[in-house]
Formats: sequence, C-alpha cells, structure tokens
Amino acid sequence: MQRVLVLEDDNDLRSLLCDMLLLSGAKSCVSVRSFEDLRRQQEQVPECGLALLDVNLGAGRPSGLDAYHWLRENGFTGRAVFLTGHARSHPVLDQARDLANARVMTKPVGAKDVMALVRELDAPSAS
Repeated sequence: MQRVLVLEDDNDLRSLLCDMLLLSGAKSCVSVRSFEDLRRQQEQVPECGLALLDVNLGAGRPSGLDAYHWLRENGFTGRAVFLTGHARSHPVLDQARDLANARVMTKPVGAKDVMALVRELDAPSAS
C-alpha cells in the first residue's frame, strides 16, 4: 500500500477522505489544507502514490492545479485526482483533464470511488 496526499480546504471533508483512504488500505494519509501547508510537508511528497487535490482552495489562493505543478516539480510521480464542486465545464477543469496521469472527480466523492482509487494504487499497471 502507498501513502496518499489529500489537499482539501474543508477540514471535515479532508478528514473524511483520509479516513476512507485508510480504511480502504492506504498506508498513510498526508493531510493538508492549503498550498502553504503542502509546501511545509514537501519531504513527504515523493513518497505519495496518489494525490487528491481540491481544485478551488479559495479566492486569491493557489489552486489545486497550481499544487499539481508544484508537486511534479518536487518529485511527485504518482497519480493526481482533482476534486471539484464546480460545473464540469469550468476552464481550470479543462486544463486538469489535459494533464497526463490525472483525472477529475466531482464532489461529493463516494466511498466506492475512494476504495477504487486505493485499489488502483496496487494494480500491476499502476506507476
């Protein structure tokens, strides 16, 4: 099992996602609420096989897309999943869909979807 990063500004949702990931078999969960928190935990980034990134982290703040680019520049080689409550046609989501090894999921994310993400981490084709 691998470590998972969850970047979500909603404390309750972030906690729930980490709980679901751990119950689904993830090794551990790196829980961060902002881009700034992410940067402070930089040493844990390369150990993560999956990153769940909230697209919108607040007005005037770096987005989940900004976090994705920062992660890639700092050793993250895993899969990225963008979480959004926005309309599926939002321009930032179009950019996210164009990224290699990334996908977009709409909130609320169900337990079955979270379990599937963890199973994919251990699949032979996972990188």
